[in-house]
Amino acid sequence: MIPLPDSGFDYVAAFYDPLARLVYGQSLQLAQQTALDRGLPPGSARLLIIGGGSGSVLGEVLRRRPQARIVYLEASPRMLVRSQRYLARHYPQAASQVEFRLGTEQSLGPQEQFAGLITFFLLDLFEPTRLRRIVGRLGAVRKPGAPWLLADFGPPRTWWHRLLLKLMYGFFGLTTGISGRQRPPIEAELARLGLHPEPAGQFFGGMVEASVWR
Repeated sequence: MIPLPDSGFDYVAAFYDPLARLVYGQSLQLAQQTALDRGLPPGSARLLIIGGGSGSVLGEVLRRRPQARIVYLEASPRMLVRSQRYLARHYPQAASQVEFRLGTEQSLGPQEQFAGLITFFLLDLFEPTRLRRIVGRLGAVRKPGAPWLLADFGPPRTWWHRLLLKLMYGFFGLTTGISGRQRPPIEAELARLGLHPEPAGQFFGGMVEASVWR
């Protein structure tokens, strides 16, 4: 689960990535990499990364698309600072290609348009009403035909999926104040926009999924 709802993720910014690796190993990174491999538009496309956390996704995108122009939208000030430091340390040559923006989907201008949307471990954070507003706003800035890259926790299929999700929602509810208490209907909201999924892979025993929606 990667930050967006408010600055509550400031409290976990320092240990979020190590905690995710401790629980899931490389599964979350593999899901993100798979979605990027399958769905990134070519060339110097203008991309939106929203809720990107501490910034490693920037490196994954720039490694695949060195000329991409990126708006990096993040609601946690501390996570945004970590992302800026990541770029300066690993991809200083791309500084002019990345616009760091503090805020939520409401910070997107009415005329903005993107050739690709990247939402990794973000949409699971919200209760259904809030999720519908977010998906609707992001859909409005998506160019016709643009891919929507998704990596997230899939619908729970086993008892241990349900248990682990319950523990995660409890922990992040206490530490960050996220509105979600269980996994919301992510796929149904994307389908409401007329989008269709291209499954890209399952990880961590099928609990983590990657897909590209068009």
